[in-house]
Amino acid sequence: MCVGLAAKVVGVKNGMAVVDASGAKREVSAELLDELEPGDYVMVHAGVAIAKITQDDESETDDLLEMLS
Repeated sequence: MCVGLAAKVVGVKNGMAVVDASGAKREVSAELLDELEPGDYVMVHAGVAIAKITQDDESETDDLLEMLS
């Protein structure tokens, strides 16, 4: 099973984004997404931001992952 991780974008530079996923910050590729800005929420899979999502989507994902753990 493949799992994506919801994260908030905190910075974007040269095709890369720094994202915050529940307090853990990491750098991921942002090459697949246009007009990505700090404050946006994204779904991250295998080190790549694959889709923009809403803050509600991010909250729902966090709730589901918490229920599973």
